[in-house]
Amino acid sequence: MVRNTTLGSRTFEIANIVILGLLLISCLYPLWYTFCVSISDKSAANAGLVTLYPIGFSLAAYKEILGDSLFFNAFWISIQRTVLGTGFSLLMIVLMAYPLARPKRDFKLRNTFMWILVFCMLFNGGLIPWYLTIQNYNLIDTIWALVLGGGVPIFDVILIMNFFRNLPKELNEAAVVDGAGPWSILFRVYIPCSIPVLAAVALFLSVYHWNEFFNGLVLMNTSANYPLQTYIQQLVVNIPVGTNLTPEQYKKLSELSNRTLNSAKVFIAMVPMLIVYPFLQKYFVSGIMLGAVKE
Repeated sequence: MVRNTTLGSRTFEIANIVILGLLLISCLYPLWYTFCVSISDKSAANAGLVTLYPIGFSLAAYKEILGDSLFFNAFWISIQRTVLGTGFSLLMIVLMAYPLARPKRDFKLRNTFMWILVFCMLFNGGLIPWYLTIQNYNLIDTIWALVLGGGVPIFDVILIMNFFRNLPKELNEAAVVDGAGPWSILFRVYIPCSIPVLAAVALFLSVYHWNEFFNGLVLMNTSANYPLQTYIQQLVVNIPVGTNLTPEQYKKLSELSNRTLNSAKVFIAMVPMLIVYPFLQKYFVSGIMLGAVKE
């Protein structure tokens, strides 16, 4: 019996390793493929010959990006959007979740507001009312349209609220006995105890703001104000084609293609999230589990 149990456990471990390995490869291969295309020769990339390794090594796409001021401008706008959007949304989430986590005797309209939030999460007014609201506040073509346009994700509010509700009530009672008010309790008791779940939500928010492109497409009137993902979505290699090309333009035309240049820009756009994620990953699982527990 012991031998069969050991054999079954070892079989499960091997199967688990194989399955997780396949999932890892399925996640990493798109990144590797994009990188290989970005450093491959134009003809090989256009012909679809690049699969597991680059063909005809070329850094022409990255050299072109270094001279593309619009790309770096869009990159900077995305950095601003991610920092401001994550900070603003996290603040709003905490300020909404805290009163909703209080007992009903402290906040009598708690359930009413909770149902309003759930209704807003399931139903919304649609794209046109959302756009007109932002337009009426004169936010069109500004960074604040990207920050405030989706500033309060209701799902994250519920996640933080559930975490706050499951904190020991003795912490709140002890703070009240010591003379702490609601603001002191929030910033000195609740938030320090909520670092894992707040870090997980911050990761959600930062990935959303960095990868989202539709808001930039709708809310920005000029391409100079596009965030990075909107800029990449609109990518086109503007190389003049005609009989009066200079030698430098002929050289660029022979080395570059939409496929290699776009792959290089997509790969560079992924780098910031790949750098940030390992620092927040340790909070990810514990934060989600803690916030998902319902009292």
